[in-house]
Amino acid sequence: MGKTSNAIKIIDQMTSSDPELEVMVAEASINAEVAQLIYEARTKAGLTQKQLAELVGTKQPVIARLEDADYEGHSLSMLQKIAQALNQRVVIHLTPLQHEQRA
Repeated sequence: MGKTSNAIKIIDQMTSSDPELEVMVAEASINAEVAQLIYEARTKAGLTQKQLAELVGTKQPVIARLEDADYEGHSLSMLQKIAQALNQRVVIHLTPLQHEQRA
């Protein structure tokens, strides 16, 4: 593959030869996505971290941690509590892995 400035393609090139690194990148990506989903749902509802924490029955630092892209401790039960507090529901999908054909 030729040179590119596309960050996703660069990461794919770097990790494609190292399955362990590829797994680490995928996990980090999921953590960042979950953190972003929580943040966007909370701000769309017009709530502060403290207000959401009160609705969920926890403390503000817990919500701050959940919204941190580097946090690795997301739990389904906490996501369900947050979703319920925001009048939403958690939806989970399993999707087949798609590997690009490499020449």
